[in-house]
Amino acid sequence: MKITDVKTYITQLPGRGPWQFVEVYTDEGLTGLGECTWSAGNFLIQQVVESVKPLVVGQDPANIEEIWQLIYRRHLRIGGRGPVSAAISGIDIALWDIKGKALCVPVYQLLGGPVRESVPLYTHVQDARQDATIDEAIAMALATKADGHQAIKTDPFLDMTTSGRFKGASLVEKLTPAAISYAVEWVSALREALGPDFELMIDAHARFDVASAIAAARALEPLGLTWFEEPVPQESYVALKEFRENTNVAVSVGESLFTRYDFVPIFEERLADFVMPDIAWTGGISELRRIAAMAESYYVPFTPHDAIGPVAIASTFQVCMATPNLYRQECLHNWFDDFATIVTPMFEHHDGAIWPSDRPGIGIELIHEEVERHAVSGHMS
Repeated sequence: MKITDVKTYITQLPGRGPWQFVEVYTDEGLTGLGECTWSAGNFLIQQVVESVKPLVVGQDPANIEEIWQLIYRRHLRIGGRGPVSAAISGIDIALWDIKGKALCVPVYQLLGGPVRESVPLYTHVQDARQDATIDEAIAMALATKADGHQAIKTDPFLDMTTSGRFKGASLVEKLTPAAISYAVEWVSALREALGPDFELMIDAHARFDVASAIAAARALEPLGLTWFEEPVPQESYVALKEFRENTNVAVSVGESLFTRYDFVPIFEERLADFVMPDIAWTGGISELRRIAAMAESYYVPFTPHDAIGPVAIASTFQVCMATPNLYRQECLHNWFDDFATIVTPMFEHHDGAIWPSDRPGIGIELIHEEVERHAVSGHMS
């Protein structure tokens, strides 16, 4: 079997996405599906996928590791992370999908078989910076709990930028005492509504300077957080270490890291209690599996970030089914109905978990008519 083509699709439903999907075609009629969604970077990643296509076409799709290394090593001079590792991700997921289809088994069977009956999820309620009220966050949290979920995450921090618009890690923000007080009020209200045993995480989106992140963590510590996610910008392990040494909250990082190499200092210096790599950015199923194995050897729970698109969710699920040190898989559960309009069959989800099927590969396909109908203008194909 040989690869004959690689195609990308960027599509967006109203209020959702945009998502970027990858399909790898073969001369025997099997097609693999992947995803490398990165919102603002989708067109850049699409160009990288197009540029590496000559390296991939003509290869045997069964040689997943060889193709992974071929693309990664060809870009070491400019760095194999970011757009390059995202492009690898989409292709790698699609190759695993092809292998599962060729052997008529789900991908998790190729990764050693299941170690659990289903994959537990955690999901989101509104963030404070989204102009939501505390009462609105409580209402969504209670509805989410009633739906069977047992863990939620929120960003309780107001926007600290002078522009009034959230800029994520592009601008280091400093929390004011008033903003920290409001975060405590936000999380306290959720804790009271959900009860003392419900799992509650907060996310800082790598936004804050070290001093104010430490102050926020100390103020929130009594509220029994499962973790404080990405408290400081990801570029400095030293900053993360300083936060770690001056707080007593559990820390989760990894959404902003790429490939196993970025995680080495995290494990060696014990900088996090949870790691959350993203399958669509860090190198696909192959790399997600490797990072999970690294985490296992340090007894660090693996809790992959993939709240973006349906293919990322479905392929991450395959890894989670076969990963012993899984905590939970991230999702946006209120997007699932939208997923069902562009992929088929929709994966089974209920009681706060995703459940396996015997469908080969990653188990889903694009509904091409809907993907094309919602195509983002200017996309390559």
